[in-house]
Amino acid sequence: MATASDAPVLDTLTAMTIDSIEHCGMDERTLILTRIAALVAMDAPPISYLAHVDPALKADLSIEQLQDVLIAIAPVVGTARVMSAAGHIAKAFGVAIALADSEAEAIARAEAQSRGHS
Repeated sequence: MATASDAPVLDTLTAMTIDSIEHCGMDERTLILTRIAALVAMDAPPISYLAHVDPALKADLSIEQLQDVLIAIAPVVGTARVMSAAGHIAKAFGVAIALADSEAEAIARAEAQSRGHS
């Protein structure tokens, strides 16, 4: 029997991702680069790339490696998709940076408040 969730779509996507990772023999870097190539081929929106920013950072992927993926698949997917993906990736990184900054500011405020109450 299914259980109610506040985020059923996110829960489903998370379960699918975990399943995929558990059944895949690729190393972390190859997996993320492959997924990014698939996102480019699908002309995925920035939010799809955003979901891969943290795993890409954890896999120590460089900007140059991401660029290499775009260069490698350009003849197959076309220049329009590659240019679209480059813009979407930039937006995703911008959102990730903004979220990280916001989180850092919240932590700093909380620490300042706790010092003020000590």
